[in-house]
Amino acid sequence: MRSGWTEKIIERTGNSETERLDWLRLYRSENVGPASFFRLIEEFGSASRALEALPELARRGGKRQIRLYPRDKAEAELAALDRLGAQLLLARESLFPVGLSHLQLCPLLTLRGDVRLLARPGIAVVGAREASIAGRKIAHGLAADLGEAGFCVISGMARGIDSAAHLGGLASATIAVLAGGVDIVYPRENQRLYQQIVEQGCVVSEMPPGFQPTAAHFPRRNRLIAGLAIATVVVEAHLRSGSLITARFALEQGRDVFAVPGSPLEPRALGPNSLIKQGAALVESAADIIAGVTLTRPAPLIRAEPKVLIDDNSLSSAHQKVERCLSVTAVTVDEILRQCQFSSATLSLVLLELELAGRLQRHPDQTVSLKT
Repeated sequence: MRSGWTEKIIERTGNSETERLDWLRLYRSENVGPASFFRLIEEFGSASRALEALPELARRGGKRQIRLYPRDKAEAELAALDRLGAQLLLARESLFPVGLSHLQLCPLLTLRGDVRLLARPGIAVVGAREASIAGRKIAHGLAADLGEAGFCVISGMARGIDSAAHLGGLASATIAVLAGGVDIVYPRENQRLYQQIVEQGCVVSEMPPGFQPTAAHFPRRNRLIAGLAIATVVVEAHLRSGSLITARFALEQGRDVFAVPGSPLEPRALGPNSLIKQGAALVESAADIIAGVTLTRPAPLIRAEPKVLIDDNSLSSAHQKVERCLSVTAVTVDEILRQCQFSSATLSLVLLELELAGRLQRHPDQTVSLKT
């Protein structure tokens, strides 16, 4: 079942190869993130028209020139995917994961392996890289049992809990979400596991082939893990673990969160124990997850509004008001709306222009701030 937004996007953009290439170019262009990408499509109706409008939008936001992703680079990216036996999947296409399109978390994915697994209900199993033997055993067992129950096991292919979860899910179904390109194995020691997942499961990324990830890209990967799954299970995690970031994203996206408890004397149990204190469901076996998981998808967080024509004078005045409200301290969009007292369509356009100019930072918790 598709969201109304996705149906409108399919109707507007069609499926021509030229528009497909422009879709890729738009998302790879400078300062275009998921939120600004979807806002551009809503505003202009197609990627090609959005690309034409980008320079003027960025100029109004305060940037003289914005770098568009060159057509030849987009063509080279598609050719590289083809050589890998991989593919590009767009949010307007029927096989694109419903959870990601409903929540508008990313407009495209690159994939190697069995794309049909994206249609199966997935459960993320994540945890510490430096996992205990017991933790790895629990993750493997949970994944195997979830796989036998018909769920696809989703994780980030890190060492420790992630690797154990993938190994447990291999016999049934598993998806690895990567922070780098779909062909980049990290850590290196997981080369064999990576190949097994390509052959028996599916490897997913939103980055181009050959892209080497940095620490800044792993929260984006964690957000996709949470978005692909209908529930997230944390097995072992320190209090500052990336797995807790994944759990937070899951909660923000309206998904279920489960945690395996542990001894208060074990640092790797502090993360799951903390989640349980905050309301996560306690897990002793896969049966607890299967009994507690919510199979329905959440409603879209962002809804398209009727297009409103905004004259230049009103837009200039709106820019001044919004910029006075913004600082390096993050605030919600609703707070800005209350302060500025103009339409959400006007605010959305102003924020889009500031983001394209490289002056606005959008945060995972749906807040915004000025870049330092």
